[in-house]
Amino acid sequence: MTTLPPKTRLGPLGQIALSAADAERTLAFYRDTLGLPFLFRYGNLVFFDCGGVRLLIECGEEAPEAEKSGCLYYRVDDIDRAYADLSARGVAFDGKPHLIARMPDHELWMAFFKDPDGNQLALMQEKR
Repeated sequence: MTTLPPKTRLGPLGQIALSAADAERTLAFYRDTLGLPFLFRYGNLVFFDCGGVRLLIECGEEAPEAEKSGCLYYRVDDIDRAYADLSARGVAFDGKPHLIARMPDHELWMAFFKDPDGNQLALMQEKR
């Protein structure tokens, strides 16, 4: 009889990485336009706090080419207010917030936009 080790349980995400061309433009967009808390910069690596998950953006010519196939979804309490606020700060959304799905206990609403390097981002709200 073989005894298997206990199953490893993965914890919450600790860090997400994206690529970008220019560190100063990235810093201005994520810190000043989106309002994410800036953590630190180490050379061309720029770090932000996304509600306890660290966002690393590797910038410059040596940064890996972004796949631009994923999406970062930012939870918000009021998607219409967040959409209006970010639009006023210059974020160009693909469209207005819209219903994605009706669940038994809530509706899922989203609004999509891109960062200056084409990385897909979105606002999401679970309306109850």
